[in-house]
Amino acid sequence: MKEKYHYLFGPVPSRRFGRSLGVDLTPYKTCSFDCVFCQLGRTTNKTVARKECVPVDAVLAELDEWLKTDGKADYITLSGSGEPTLHSRFGEVLEFIRAHSAIPSVLLTNGTMLCLPEVRSAASRANVVKVSLSAWNQASYECVNRPHPQLRFDQLVEGQKAFRAQFKGELWMEVFLIWGMNSIPADVGKIAAIAREIGPDRIQLNTAVRPPAEGFATALPKERMEALTRLFYPAAEIIAEFNTNNASDVRANQDTILSMLRRRPCTAEQIADVFGMHLNEVSKYLGKLMRTDQIRAERKNTALYYTAVVGE
Repeated sequence: MKEKYHYLFGPVPSRRFGRSLGVDLTPYKTCSFDCVFCQLGRTTNKTVARKECVPVDAVLAELDEWLKTDGKADYITLSGSGEPTLHSRFGEVLEFIRAHSAIPSVLLTNGTMLCLPEVRSAASRANVVKVSLSAWNQASYECVNRPHPQLRFDQLVEGQKAFRAQFKGELWMEVFLIWGMNSIPADVGKIAAIAREIGPDRIQLNTAVRPPAEGFATALPKERMEALTRLFYPAAEIIAEFNTNNASDVRANQDTILSMLRRRPCTAEQIADVFGMHLNEVSKYLGKLMRTDQIRAERKNTALYYTAVVGE
């Protein structure tokens, strides 16, 4: 991705979406959640205020340029540094993609704003919408997702049900499981029951295989995840990347980051700045390096630093 793009990143290799071009519509960590498992760290601007977070005309100009000069991706995904539906004009971005490209669009949302009719209408312009459901009541919602104080769990569920009733595209649901917080079968069964009421086309289980916001957010083993898939209807699929990706471009970026971490410890933000990558991209590579025990993480004050593991 050329450095001239401020709002586009990738295309990034994704298990769910192949090669996905990211469109970032919010400043860093502007979100209605502060999830304990977030790969981008703790939320610095927890809000439910919708506004034009970044200039939509500039976003559309970058998309137009990318489509004319590159334009190769499996999906174009509204994701990035926060919750995209907090951008008051995100629907215009989806409409532009639909009008100017044959590439399907994806909206990655936590679903909190779907309680608003105008957000449901705008979100309906996407080909695929992925919502989140990782709790079963207000207490678990506050524990796992740490939502903005104005948000209620029943509001989240009703908003997703209302959107399902009007959306003609594919509705996917991600259930993010954390060991000891929402992982026992009885509780996962409660999530599954609510998911069935909402009626997504696909349900995907994820866990903290990438460095999370909080050190206590521990991943479930793959075997436990597999056992829990049967609680859902339709049966859930596991999207957590337990195995490393050996694609050449992924391998090259991992090696470049590892080489840097052998010289000095760095935060994810520092790596992103040095290599001109988006934090989403960096988190993928750090996750793979962590899972293969090539790096380790250590929190210093409020920052999480990564360093290469030196052989014995």
